[in-house]
Amino acid sequence: MATSDLCVRHSREDGVCRITLDRPEALNALTPGMRDRLVALLDAASADPETRAVVLTGTGRAFCAGADLRGGAAGGERRTGDVARTLRLGAQRLIAAVLDCEKPVIAAVNGTAAGLGAHLALACDLALAAESARFIEVFVRRGLVPDGGGAYLLPRLVGPHRAKELMFLGDALGAADAERLGLVNRVVPDAELEGAALGWAARLAAGPTRALALTKQLVNASWDSDRAGAFAAEAAAQEINLTTEDAAEGLAAFVERRNPGFRGR
Repeated sequence: MATSDLCVRHSREDGVCRITLDRPEALNALTPGMRDRLVALLDAASADPETRAVVLTGTGRAFCAGADLRGGAAGGERRTGDVARTLRLGAQRLIAAVLDCEKPVIAAVNGTAAGLGAHLALACDLALAAESARFIEVFVRRGLVPDGGGAYLLPRLVGPHRAKELMFLGDALGAADAERLGLVNRVVPDAELEGAALGWAARLAAGPTRALALTKQLVNASWDSDRAGAFAAEAAAQEINLTTEDAAEGLAAFVERRNPGFRGR
């Protein structure tokens, strides 16, 4: 078994895929193998009709401390294009896997989320944070430009001025301030984080899976579209969704004044 498999645990129960970064001695810093494993698991969850929601979390004191920069990542001879290629196939590919996953992805931020780890949490559809969680745009402390989609994600969540403050200064942002700024949906006591995340995941897993996927697609696309494009995409999504069994069930349940029983189809 590959080391990356040991450091990324996953399971599926009642339609919920749980993915856990399990490298606590390194604050769950992502090695290339771990990153690729996450991408593969997210792609599999997206394609698996039995998976209807995903929960992403970490073990120990950190959610994810970012990319593991040990092993020569910061030095050595480079050719033009090496760094861009590495980012495109690495950090950016990971963030895209979260954004493009057809199932709702919940981040359960159990501790420090720094650098790429912070952007991994921000890319998720919903984010719950333990009271001990911290978010750090650590790149400036290393003399680096933010990567992993940070300059794309952060301004869309908090606005350009706040995003620049966080990225320029690199100060740690506590969970309460992250909630206030809109980086996370809720803050809960540390001991309640897992239960809260699984509770939300269970609700999503019982929902109309295709409608949720199309809703996610519409919201994400709205960041980069004008009104005409957004309205056209909305109409197309509704056209597609009305062919699903869940849409028929939801409408029938409304007429019959009962709770719908969605099957994710």
